[in-house]
Amino acid sequence: MWARLEPLMPADPVRGRRWADHRRTLEAITWHRTNSPWRDPPDELGSFQTAHERLIRWVVDGTWEAILGAVLAAADADDDIDWTVSVNSTVVRAHQHAAGARKKGAVRPGEPTDHALGRSRGGLSTKVHLAADGRTRPLALTVTAGQADDAPAFDNGMSRIRVPRSGPGRPRTRPFAVPADRACSPRAIRIHLRRRGIRGVIPQPSDQIGHRQRRGRRDGRPSGFDREVYKQRNTVERCINRLEQWHGPATRTDKLALAHQAALHLASILARTRR
Repeated sequence: MWARLEPLMPADPVRGRRWADHRRTLEAITWHRTNSPWRDPPDELGSFQTAHERLIRWVVDGTWEAILGAVLAAADADDDIDWTVSVNSTVVRAHQHAAGARKKGAVRPGEPTDHALGRSRGGLSTKVHLAADGRTRPLALTVTAGQADDAPAFDNGMSRIRVPRSGPGRPRTRPFAVPADRACSPRAIRIHLRRRGIRGVIPQPSDQIGHRQRRGRRDGRPSGFDREVYKQRNTVERCINRLEQWHGPATRTDKLALAHQAALHLASILARTRR
């Protein structure tokens, strides 16, 4: 795995101090998949401040997304991506240590003002919106507050699917089909997929079917639904289960949404690199 990741690591800066050993720092970050406190890594993994600062810095400057993009580009060149992309979300319970971040003033570039923390019946939580290919491996993800609805985050999640080409050409952004559950059934999402030439495989709730029948011809043609393609929606559920085998992403303890999202990106990179 390191042989595949080493060429993707950032080069040392031209001026200033050299980076600490990338491999040891990556091992230190990965060690926290157990959800242990940041101050508790073994001495042989180096300073915990180095590991935590590197985690945050690389999500702010886009390094984690760039590494994931390079891994996805290699997989696409090997025809190792199934472009029937399923989307879904999962709610992650926030530990009490995740609370207490600054509410006013800029903390980090790209950090949401609510730190992607929301309060619902279960308490503080964060929602992870995930897009997975037909082989149960992640393509793109984003985080929002736990009480956020799936429909408003759908467009943002789809826009994050960008797989660079191994040669010339624009990144690939359009799946063949998108199976999703009833939470993604609003007309705006169907129109969004239709305009982009993406086949949406989304069941309609009974109330939407009743409204369409009452409007008759004014509502246009009924949306198509392929039951066989919809059976592949379980791939995103299995992908979520695989990511949540990391105890860190499964229970949020980081105060910053950027740190939690970076951990999810790293888990996605390693899940791809193992193949």
